[in-house]
Formats: sequence, structure tokens, C-alpha cells
Amino acid sequence: MLSETIPYSQTNYFSQLILDYLDQQQDLKKFYHRFPDISEFEPQLEEKSANYDHEIRKTLQEVLRKQYEGLEQTDPFRENLQLLGDKKTFTITTGHQLNLFTGPLYFLYKIISTINLCKELKVAYPEYNFVPVYWMATEDHDFEEINYFNLHGKKFKWNNADERAGKTAVGYLKTSGLDEVFELFSAELGGGENAEYLKKLFSDGYLKHENLTDATRFIANQLFGKEGLVILDAEDSRLKTYFQAYAKTELLEQTSSKATAGTLEELEKLGYALQVNPREINLFYLTEELRERIILRDGRYYVHETEINWSREELLKELEDHPERFSPNVVMRPLYQEVILPNLCYIGGGGELAYWFELKKYFEAENITFPILLLRNSALLQSRKQNDKRKKLHIELKELFLKQHELINRKVREISNIDINFDPQKEHLVAQFEDLYNLAEQTDPTFLSAVKAQEVKQLKGLDNLEKRLLKAQKRKLKDEVERISKLQNELFPNRSLQERQVNFSEYYDEYGPVLIDTLLQELKPLDFNFKIITFGEE
Repeated sequence: MLSETIPYSQTNYFSQLILDYLDQQQDLKKFYHRFPDISEFEPQLEEKSANYDHEIRKTLQEVLRKQYEGLEQTDPFRENLQLLGDKKTFTITTGHQLNLFTGPLYFLYKIISTINLCKELKVAYPEYNFVPVYWMATEDHDFEEINYFNLHGKKFKWNNADERAGKTAVGYLKTSGLDEVFELFSAELGGGENAEYLKKLFSDGYLKHENLTDATRFIANQLFGKEGLVILDAEDSRLKTYFQAYAKTELLEQTSSKATAGTLEELEKLGYALQVNPREINLFYLTEELRERIILRDGRYYVHETEINWSREELLKELEDHPERFSPNVVMRPLYQEVILPNLCYIGGGGELAYWFELKKYFEAENITFPILLLRNSALLQSRKQNDKRKKLHIELKELFLKQHELINRKVREISNIDINFDPQKEHLVAQFEDLYNLAEQTDPTFLSAVKAQEVKQLKGLDNLEKRLLKAQKRKLKDEVERISKLQNELFPNRSLQERQVNFSEYYDEYGPVLIDTLLQELKPLDFNFKIITFGEE
């Protein structure tokens, strides 16, 4: 096994916002609290400890014990569950949707980044304890985002799903219809020890559990229970009770949209695209049949596209009696998380961190400590054979991340036995036209536009000749071009980062438990570089 790194800036796949954050650009510092440096965690945990309701710890333990009933509980999990009751224990959290069979590969990277940061913090601050938490997005209702995964270039989609799919929280959905996905998945994998493990993981997860929440918890626990991962479903009335006060101010005062308005303007002025735009009220009304946003109109509260509505007093009574029915959207969910967890740091992808940057003033308005934000690890996985092909084609690691036409053009120029770069000729032509400009000015300035037109025409002619020559060389070097394209397509399916496209099962089928063991060994959450991991012996 071999691992190498390149800077995120050389991958061409990360936004300027994220690159500026990693570079700690001055203009961005007002949008976050503390940067994820190991030394910054000490003041963070001191502040969080002073600003956290430690009484919630007991409720957290009770909720988790209930949610883990009937599930295999590893010793590291039991230890972490016990530690959560201690005021010197803090969490590191990542969140993820309930994607079918974990969805894209980066699900593993998120959780492993979280586990590994806890280990690093324990070494740096041995007097404290750190528990990795996977916050399941059970209340999300965007079914189309989670109902499939990709394996061997094929899409495995959950078609015959619960009729409530897309209408209510995905966590409520029954696992009916997944037997059909299992049959197709099994046929695609074939035989072998690793394939049999994956088949059993899928069938035990989805065919032996009633709903998507329980199925996802089972699978995540099977993969990471031995690392002490704590898997939390926050859709619980006991936990929501601690969020009632914040939901109330949101309903009555529209706190989140007012607090974030200035931040959104500032981010836009800096040239950053907004990830989310808060609504007037950033709460949904949730039942087992629906999840719809709450809107305020003419002094009365309505559930969008339903007949459900309340007066102010009726709504507050509903919140008092049924806090679990009030579901935070993407703007309020981070606050809910930080209210109920003794959390120091949130680990997420670039898109997630982008919306967290919008929320600092909202946290300040509600007097909740803003967590440290950490970009999850990213990696490219390749076989030894693929790496050898790259070397034979004389492709540098960073060149793999170029757009395909750029990569091919660069390599064709390098391996051609003729010079296809007409830059010297263009420079010579421009120099010649400088003399013509001087001559025109001395004789008849009206000729300047004619000289300019001729210069543009001739430069364009050189461009066209260069393109034609390059195209001819591509035909001549057809085999090399095809090999370059094939290699890049294998490593970047759909011209995208592998981690955003492919399911972990494709690599587990090939490498087995070594896959997760290697990622646990190689992914360093505080090393802000993109990792390339090569599997196989020299």
C-alpha cells in the first residue's frame, strides 16, 4: 500500500470558499469561531463546557440506550456511552443522510475523519474524553437524494418504496421493496468472501429491519461499532424538549433569518455563492405522514399545502405537547445539534461547511457556542495496476485531476516528435505588428483599425493551424489517447471525484476489511491535503 498527497488547490474540485478557509484568509475569519488547529481545541472545550447544559447528558444516554436495543453493542461503544455522562467528555460530530447502502464513498471518509480526530485529541488532551458521533439525518425528506447507489458503473435504485417517500421523513420509511434491490446487488457482486459479507450486510440491514432509520443504524454499527462510533437519531421527543425554547423564538420572532441576513450579504460581496437561503420560518411540521414547512400568514400559522393551521396560542400549545413534531431545516439543524451535544467540532464536506459559515451570528444570537468546522478527508483510491499505468503514461498525480481534454492535449504535446506549441510564432507575429502600428501612426492613424483587424485574423489563423495539428497528432497517437482517457475515466467516473460517485462496496468487494483498516490508518483529519491511496504490493 502506498499513500501520497496533493494540495486541495491542485485538484480543481474544491470551491474558492473552502480553499480560502484552509488558507485562513482574513476576510473569512468573521464567519467562523476557531480554526481546526489542535491547539484551538482547548479553549473550545473550555467554552463549550461552560456554555452547555450538562443535564442533557443523562437524557442522551437514555435515548441512545433505547435506540441501541436489539443491536450488537461493542465494548468501545459501551465505554463511549458511559463516558457521555461525564462532564469531561466531548463529542466530534459528522452528519449524513440515510443514503441507500451508505451512498457515495465519502460516507466512510466522514466517519473515519470523525473517529480519527477523537484519537488525535485524546493524545493531545489525555485528561478529557472524545466520542465520535454520526448524526443520522432521519428527518430529511428528500427521498430522491438517497434512494440509490452506484456500483461498477451501474445505478441500483430503490423503486418500489414506501408510498410516503418524498412526503415525510426518510427515517420513517418502511424497507419494503428493497428485496428487489438486494437480488440485483447480489447478482452484480458474484461470489467470494468479501462479496458474501456485503450481501449479508445488505440483507441483515434492510431485509431484517422495519424502517430506514434502524437499517442505517445497523449498517453503520456493523462497519464502525468496533471504533466506538455513536449513532444518534435526534428525532426524539426527549431531545426535542431541550430545543423547544429555540423553536419558540423561531416561530414568534423568526430569529434565524434575521440573524443571518447580514452574513449572507457579506458573503455575496466577497464573491462567494450562498449554499442556503433561510426562509422566514426555518421549521417543518413533522408526522409519520408528512414533513412540510410552517409559514406565517396574516397572523396565523399554516402547514404548507395542507389544511393544518393554528393561532399563535394554539401553535405554542402544540409545541409544548409535541416538540418532536417540530423539525429543523438545514438552517436550524446545526443549532439543534449543538444544543443537545457536548460538541467541539463538526466535520463535513465543502457544501456543508459553506452553509455553516452563514450561521455564526445566529448562534451568537441564541448564545450557543459555535463549533470548530473541519473539512472531511478526501481521497482517491487506485490499484497498483492503475498506478503503474499512470507512470507508464508519464502522468503526474496532480495531472490526473485536470479536465480530460486538458490532460490529453498536454500529454499529446509532450509525447509528439514535433512542436505543436505555436506560442513563439504568435509572439513573433505580435512583435511584427508592433512595427506596423508605429508605421500607421506616423503615416495615417486611420489605418490602425485595419492593422488591428489583420493582426487578429493572422493570430486566429495560427490558432486554427495549431488546433488542426493537435487534432492530427491525436489521431496519430490514438492508442496513447485512449489509454489516458480510459485510466482517467476509471479513477474519475462521470468526470467527477470518485468519492462522490462510487459506493464503498466496489472497493470492499476487492479489498475486504483492509479497505476500512487502511482508511483508518491513512486519513489524517488535521492534514489539509487530498490523499491518493494505492492498494496492492510492489
